[in-house]
Amino acid sequence: MTRVFLILAAAAMTLVTACTPVPDGSSGGQTYRIRNAEKVQFRMVDSLNALRQARGLRTVQLNAQLNAAAATHARDMSVQNRPWHFGSDGSSPLDRVARTGYLGSIVGETISETFESELETLAAWMEEPTTRAVLMDASAANMGFAWHQEPNGKIWWTLVLGS
Repeated sequence: MTRVFLILAAAAMTLVTACTPVPDGSSGGQTYRIRNAEKVQFRMVDSLNALRQARGLRTVQLNAQLNAAAATHARDMSVQNRPWHFGSDGSSPLDRVARTGYLGSIVGETISETFESELETLAAWMEEPTTRAVLMDASAANMGFAWHQEPNGKIWWTLVLGS
């Protein structure tokens, strides 16, 4: 358990250097502007894998096809201005993953609309039984993760797991 805490603490410290807090224009709150965007996916997969290993589950690997499906949906949720699992063209997570040519099966998709970091989003997903079940699914072997940040700072997150 101490090892997991240390890994998550290190990831959180990395996150602090990767995001710049800026006023969000609301009642004094802060939002994050993602910097070092090329590292965000790796922080997420490392953090998720630390949580999975703590439960005795195998780790997941980033997958380019699942990343593409996640990126498509993150941007599309922004266009629709609502966090939900259906694309503006009526597509489901199954449809989006199939379009990428991914040969495995989809385990599940988690989504979020937030002004918070990827690690705060992961923590929120772990608090909810339905999203935690997706993230901790023993059959998961591959992960796609992407986001779209609007000019106002709102971030649309999508994580897709496949077997």
